[in-house]
Amino acid sequence: MLRRSSPPNGYAFSGRLPENARVVVELVSRAPTCASLGTAQRPIVDNPRAVTMNVDRTQRDSSPRFSPTTLAERTFGAIPPTALVMLGIVSVQMGSALAKHLFNTVGSFGAVALRLFFAAAVLMLLWRPSLRMGRRTWRVVLSYGVILGLMNMCFYLALARIPLGIAVTIEFLGPLAVALAGSRRWLDAFWALLAAGGVVLLMEGRGDLNLVGFLFALAAGTCWGLYILIGAALGRHTTKGNGLALGMTVAALVAVPIGVAGSGTALIRPRVLVAGLGVAMLSSVIPYSLDLEALRKIPPRVFGILMSLEPAMAALIGLIVLQESLRWSQWMAVLCVVAASAGATRGAHAEV
Repeated sequence: MLRRSSPPNGYAFSGRLPENARVVVELVSRAPTCASLGTAQRPIVDNPRAVTMNVDRTQRDSSPRFSPTTLAERTFGAIPPTALVMLGIVSVQMGSALAKHLFNTVGSFGAVALRLFFAAAVLMLLWRPSLRMGRRTWRVVLSYGVILGLMNMCFYLALARIPLGIAVTIEFLGPLAVALAGSRRWLDAFWALLAAGGVVLLMEGRGDLNLVGFLFALAAGTCWGLYILIGAALGRHTTKGNGLALGMTVAALVAVPIGVAGSGTALIRPRVLVAGLGVAMLSSVIPYSLDLEALRKIPPRVFGILMSLEPAMAALIGLIVLQESLRWSQWMAVLCVVAASAGATRGAHAEV
């Protein structure tokens, strides 16, 4: 889930872990700011994996200090950008699948705690952000971190009850709603109806779908929508990965006490710690680096459309790794949400 995002000062975007490393790039391409929600204009934003890096395409940080962007540039520079995006999507969903394997040992809250703890530790080491910020900036950072923590907890609670593909599909409704909010284009109404049709198809086999899991996924999607809006504000108040690192630390402070209370000493077993580090790397650090490098080479519109494939990839990873087979109607629901997200993203950029 965490999943997994282009910046308000350049492009806007990931996430689910969401989680950001995205510089306001777009999965959801046109998220409104809190103040402009309901108006026709809104900044371009993307998905939870890269929501606040403020990276300029034409300028690279000349500082010799190690950073995720330099790591991505050196390691992934020769890989085609579309392949980088797809590898990032696969990485996020593999991270979710690995997290699901931890549920029997440490539960949903324990898995969230491990993921956020290690992700925060890695990002703090990479970015070493300054704590000297104004009150307004701290309010944004704290809000971002709390929403990020809640989003991950809701998603993992959903993942414990419903298949990965369905959980990601339902969660995607949050960013999609942000992308369509305040639109006056009739075509966007069609995309909204298509996504609603996907939800109807999901609920058609309600006997096979855990209602509590569905509601947790819907709550995660709501948090994802808020995450995008607050992530845009974070991008305006912080630079590079500083806001992301601090926000992830706040999210860890929210989730770790709950995880420790629920799982106790099971969290410090060597095997569990290694798996938790793997979840953090697959769900946050690796996809963020991949997305940032891809965004240097392709337009946010293309990136957003590729990110719309995430629900379908989640369903495929769930089938292969977790042996979670879906009914034909559920596969159709996934495709409806993918098409609606791609259509809304494409339309948003055509309008900008």
